[in-house]
Amino acid sequence: MATPKSRPRDGYPGRALALILVVTVGLVALMFGTGNTKPRLGIDLAGGTSITLSAKSSDPKAINKSSMGIATGIIEQRVNGMGVSEAEVQTQGDRNIIVNIPKGGDKQTAADQVGTTAKLFFRPVLALAPSGIQAPAPSATPSAGASGTPAATGTGSAAPSAAAGTGAPSATPTKQGRPAGEALAADNTPSPVATTGASASTAPSANASTAPSAAATGAPSAAATPPANPDLSAAMTSGTVPPELAAQFAALDCSKPDQRNKNYQGADGAPAVACTQKDEKGLFYKLALGPVAVQGANVSKAQASIDTQQGGGWQVQLQFDGKGTDAFTAVTGQLATQPDPANQFAIVLDGQVVSHPYVRGAIPGGSAVISGNFGQEEAQSLANVLSFGALPLEFTTSDVTTVSPQLGGDQLKAGLIAGLIGMILVVLYSLVYYRGLGLVSIAGLLVSAALTYSIMSLLGGGIGFALNLPAVCGAIVAIGITADSFIVYFERIRDEVREGALLRPAVQRAWPRARRTILVSDFVSFLCAAVLYVVSVGKVQGFAFTLGLTTALDVVVIFLFTKPLITLLARRKFFSDGHPWSGLDPKRLGARPPLRSTRRRNPSSSAAVKGA
Repeated sequence: MATPKSRPRDGYPGRALALILVVTVGLVALMFGTGNTKPRLGIDLAGGTSITLSAKSSDPKAINKSSMGIATGIIEQRVNGMGVSEAEVQTQGDRNIIVNIPKGGDKQTAADQVGTTAKLFFRPVLALAPSGIQAPAPSATPSAGASGTPAATGTGSAAPSAAAGTGAPSATPTKQGRPAGEALAADNTPSPVATTGASASTAPSANASTAPSAAATGAPSAAATPPANPDLSAAMTSGTVPPELAAQFAALDCSKPDQRNKNYQGADGAPAVACTQKDEKGLFYKLALGPVAVQGANVSKAQASIDTQQGGGWQVQLQFDGKGTDAFTAVTGQLATQPDPANQFAIVLDGQVVSHPYVRGAIPGGSAVISGNFGQEEAQSLANVLSFGALPLEFTTSDVTTVSPQLGGDQLKAGLIAGLIGMILVVLYSLVYYRGLGLVSIAGLLVSAALTYSIMSLLGGGIGFALNLPAVCGAIVAIGITADSFIVYFERIRDEVREGALLRPAVQRAWPRARRTILVSDFVSFLCAAVLYVVSVGKVQGFAFTLGLTTALDVVVIFLFTKPLITLLARRKFFSDGHPWSGLDPKRLGARPPLRSTRRRNPSSSAAVKGA
């Protein structure tokens, strides 16, 4: 019966070498396969955009260290939520926040979002009207049989037709609400009921076209002298405007950007006016809104999705907390019983109406949907802003600066030259002092460099990790850490050889002591990198991340590459016999001859033996 083959005393170093080589080749192949052949560079190396935000508040005490810190965290979450990684967000002075976006990020979207206050409110709609619609100039020769009221069949009415937009209700007022349903439905085409206050006598015909004409059948009488080009917003107002908002509502013209982009929101418990954020079928609408029914702070989650059931395109799904759920259920139940447009719910973001869907019925469960003909980027941006909450302060963009990549290129070139000089010095030292063993350290440095480069390139494409100048410094420092691990192991082996041990036993006996020293040293380096990454901000985190990554890779290389390779080389005659160029020549190391135990002879015993 054959005895099982015993395991070699020095193990199976070939397996460890095969493992790390397969991993290295796999990472390099994955790097080329995904197209991420170069690390992503940060703003200081590749250029980018720097945005300066200035805080403003009516209360000077509101701008403090605490509120600025909260705003910085929220802005950083927003920017990173858009996939713009390595964005630096930090405070400067007492009221400024600097946002640095590397080249390749969506700087325009980021610039639009970083300073958005994102104060969200849900308010019931009281009245609405289109803005900027001017009546045509009256005819110079009025008809003798004209009347003061437009005819039902005329083509010159300024009111939009009920058939002009999908889902537009009839122009005739109704006291009944919409059918009850289970969700908010986007209904951005208002009902053109002319009921400003209690008056409703100027409602146009339902089948009138949207293009007014001076040649309408119902031309005004010759005795009447109407004003030139009057604004028809008052005549087309749907709903009832509260008396305290009548003057402000009448003066508001949402077709003008300076008025449309202004925030008119006052106290939460008071009514307010607002403009639609986007045009609806070519028109911007002004709305009179009731007091805040649900606070945006009660939104616990916001997510962009596609309406697959009704094919309504992109939308934003909201989830309320307990307080918001109760308030939302109660107010939607009340709105469902109201006539149009009082059955609509305005979703107000930073003073502008994002959407004003109508309510079909009470909506329990604490969920809602914002739909407003969004594109994918718009829905995702809105969900991103709502997910991280509102900023505690209002910010204005005081400066947007584009950083030239030329300066970053010079810095990168200088960093690479410094790293190359450091690598050359380490290689020369290894070859001069360790000779043949120096080739082992050079091979280990190459493997470590290949692993570091491929991982950084893959992280750039995977999670958006960007290599900045401090990170390059961390990679240069890693050269010394890796070389230090080689030196510790080499010196332990040479100490064993000086004690008279043969090379193969010396390699095995030196490993436990060298391993302990290497692990302790790398653990301290990794711990420092981890602490530095947690407590630091901005570019310093890049240095800490690179230092920690290369320190972890040093442990992998020394265990799976350096030690197995030296074990295999110790079996070769060039190293085992101590060739002068191997770096392990016993004579050059001053090795002592091996101690051999000798038995002392007793003189009396020797004499007795001779006598015999």
